[in-house]
Amino acid sequence: MNAPLAERIRPKTLDDYISQQHLVGEKGILTQHIKQGIIPSLILWGPPGIGKTTLANIIANESKRPFYVLSAISSGVKDVREVIEKAKNNNGLFTQKNPILFIDEIHRFSKSQQDSLLGAVEKGWVTLIGATTENPSFEVIPALLSRCQVYILNAFDKDNLIALLHRAIKEDEILSEKEITLTETDALLQVSGGDARKLLNIFELLVGSNDQINITNELVLKQVQKNTVKYDKTGEQHYDIVSAFIKSIRGSDPNAAVYWLARMIEGGEDVKFIARRMLILASEDIGNANPTALILANNTFQSVSIIGYPESRIILSQCAIYLANSAKSNASYMAINNAQQLVKNTGDLSVPLHLRNAPTKLMKDLEYGKDYKYSHNYDNNFIAQEFLPDEITNTKLYEPSNNSRENSFRDFLKQRWKSKYNY
Repeated sequence: MNAPLAERIRPKTLDDYISQQHLVGEKGILTQHIKQGIIPSLILWGPPGIGKTTLANIIANESKRPFYVLSAISSGVKDVREVIEKAKNNNGLFTQKNPILFIDEIHRFSKSQQDSLLGAVEKGWVTLIGATTENPSFEVIPALLSRCQVYILNAFDKDNLIALLHRAIKEDEILSEKEITLTETDALLQVSGGDARKLLNIFELLVGSNDQINITNELVLKQVQKNTVKYDKTGEQHYDIVSAFIKSIRGSDPNAAVYWLARMIEGGEDVKFIARRMLILASEDIGNANPTALILANNTFQSVSIIGYPESRIILSQCAIYLANSAKSNASYMAINNAQQLVKNTGDLSVPLHLRNAPTKLMKDLEYGKDYKYSHNYDNNFIAQEFLPDEITNTKLYEPSNNSRENSFRDFLKQRWKSKYNY
């Protein structure tokens, strides 16, 4: 039986690896590690189908290290200890470089499973490479996280995915024998959602046993609808369903929200995964229009982490319905986006002298802190003064949304700042 297309064209070297130039380009940090022969334990964090497993294999191959693999879905503490013992015994047998232990979906490891890795990582018996689609700050225990470098892998862009298709057509031993025309790719890219593995799976399904085929949007949508798979918490629809769930809450539709919630629950989805998504939404999409939403979402996360199924479904439903019915605002989300972009565009602007800290006499002599006005010494605990660097004075980053709470913010700012905050 032939291996899947994604496996057949899996890159073997850094030169063949598409995207992630910040990591594997000529000056990429991982490229430098490999050249120097020093591979730290690391966590690869990024969306599904972005090449985390492939990158781990390449690191092992190019650094000429033994490579051990565990899946967090099917491995327990016993399996971890067995692999570590094997790596420990073989260390130095064929190479002086310590082996690489790759753990896929490390966020699914329990605390005890992660604890079992600590000694081996600390003593250098293995170099750990963990792959995760979840924020490692939430899912990897602090003791292990502190011993690893975290590298973020970015989602493929359109050019990357199209390049991947052309590579498959040209280089795959099966597809290269066929006459394949890519007339339209929009639908193919859309249904894959930026997941390269999913893209190649769908592409291989479309091509099938045809020796000659023309890929069009109509063909893609027709075939994908015929072959839609059931929800699988470890499969491709996992992120499509949670996307529908979040968008339903953002769109203030509680009926749709509980429907998609039920789909995830019936599929056995991790309660913390669902609660964490609502926690993010409470800040990103509701924010200061209703600050209580963040408190409720955080309490939901804490509660379901303790209770688990089946009772946690009630708590999840309560939270989802509350969030769907809440006033919405992305003003805080947009404000930090605007501020970060401004920082990237303007660089490290100097802190104005009157805002600088002056703990020493020298700093005071240099006029650090001079002319700073202590707000509490003035009426209403406020006095107008400039808090931004001179180069970006009067820049507007926060725009209150039109809801009762943020309208009060708008009134407060206009009252204090007059024309400076004249929204």
